[in-house]
Amino acid sequence: MTKQRELILSILKQSDRHLTADEIFFLAKLKMPSIAMATIYNNLNAMNEAGMINRLHIDGVADCFDKITEPHDHLLCDGCGKITDIHLPTLSQQLETTLGTEIEDYELTVHYICPECRRKKRR
Repeated sequence: MTKQRELILSILKQSDRHLTADEIFFLAKLKMPSIAMATIYNNLNAMNEAGMINRLHIDGVADCFDKITEPHDHLLCDGCGKITDIHLPTLSQQLETTLGTEIEDYELTVHYICPECRRKKRR
C-alpha cells in the first residue's frame, strides 16, 4: 500500500464522521504537503472499488466516504447535514419477505432533524 493510500485510510479511520474528498485532502495536506487532489480522488476510487471503504452518495450532498464497509444505513440531518450510521439488521429480510424475492443490495438514507438542530430551533 502506498504512503498516500495509508494516509487517506488513516484519516478516514480516525474520523468520527463521514468525510468528503475535499475534507480528506485538507487533512492529508497537513501531513503530506505535496499530495495532490487527483491523488486523493484516485485513491478513494481505488479503495472504494477494492471494498476497503464505501462511497456514500446522497442527492444534494457532496459524496462522502465511509470507513465502515459492513452493510448499514444512514440518517441525514436536514438541518446541519450531519450523516450518522444506523444499523437495521432485519431490514433486508423484511424487504425480501415483502417483495417475495432476494435483494442484492440497497441504500437507505433517512432524513430527519438531529437533536442538536431541534434544540437550536427551539431557542
